[in-house]
Amino acid sequence: MTVRRTLTGTLAAGLLTAAAALLPAGPAAQAAASTPGELPFGSATTVGLHNTYDPAAFGYLAQGLDTGTGMIELDAWPNTLTKEWKVSHSNPLGNANNCVSASTPAQLYTGGGNKNLETCLDDVRVWLGAHPAAGPLVIKLELKSGYAGNRGMGPAQLDALIAAHLGPAVLKPADLLVKPGGGSYPDLDEAVRAGNWPTRAALAGRVLLYVIPGTVELDNPFDTLHTDVEYGRYLRDLAAAGRIGEARMFPTALGAAAGDPRTRYSETSIRPWFVVFDGDAATYLNGIDTAWYDANHYLLTMTDAHNVAPAISNTDPTADQARARAEQLARGHATIVSSDWRKLPAVQSLVLPRG
Repeated sequence: MTVRRTLTGTLAAGLLTAAAALLPAGPAAQAAASTPGELPFGSATTVGLHNTYDPAAFGYLAQGLDTGTGMIELDAWPNTLTKEWKVSHSNPLGNANNCVSASTPAQLYTGGGNKNLETCLDDVRVWLGAHPAAGPLVIKLELKSGYAGNRGMGPAQLDALIAAHLGPAVLKPADLLVKPGGGSYPDLDEAVRAGNWPTRAALAGRVLLYVIPGTVELDNPFDTLHTDVEYGRYLRDLAAAGRIGEARMFPTALGAAAGDPRTRYSETSIRPWFVVFDGDAATYLNGIDTAWYDANHYLLTMTDAHNVAPAISNTDPTADQARARAEQLARGHATIVSSDWRKLPAVQSLVLPRG
């Protein structure tokens, strides 16, 4: 049965008792859920927007958020000369985006774009402040050329920027480690496999950020430390030092692959910090056991949803085609169906039971 997110449905879910809403939901809650808000975060499928920052997609980033989408994507470059994170598809030194300097909701739809990453995050914060029942929202952050930690633009600096501009709206890795009855899980893998995701209602107005290696980084033969490994080490080391609360993002195992993709990491100590996976939808559906992700409550983004056979338009399918594809990938155990379906808010705002 298709469950659609609506403002009314989200508000109704918010009438749950505060205690019940704040507790992790666990697998039993999925079977009992009757509204989108009651679903555990890891047990729902939503639709996301690829390259939401692109001015060709939306005049303002807020217009992408207005679709009700479950995910936006930002591409960022470290400018080591100015110590700024630039947001663009292909310009490592400048900005090309639809983020504006808004401090009020009305300003989200005025002014010029082409701002740094912190402004994009400010736009998200201001928009969520005006839509407290919205979300949870996933921000997929592609670091096009990776970190530049040896020049002062590493994981710690980026996390500090996120903390300064999104504040308490961020769902941190440390939040998932807290056991409902007291104590904590040793790593994200144990927490997520135990079903420690809060309900969607408990995460209204919140943001989860995950970071992936960028296309330029992956094609650079001189870059031997990719974003996924670097951030995995960062989480591991923060946890060992008792400072996991400083982390603001989740590392991602990128690329659809059979089995457990984390086995690619020779450092076994970083594997338990990966609970987010991202890859090509058609590849996932062509013989990969995606039920494994669902059974373990891992997050799974399926990209290029339009390319699953039979292929449909990547930007302008009919609403029925896009909805059917989202439902197909939900049955295929995706948590996020990534697309460029910019003109279909009724599809972008879908919330479907996973599996």
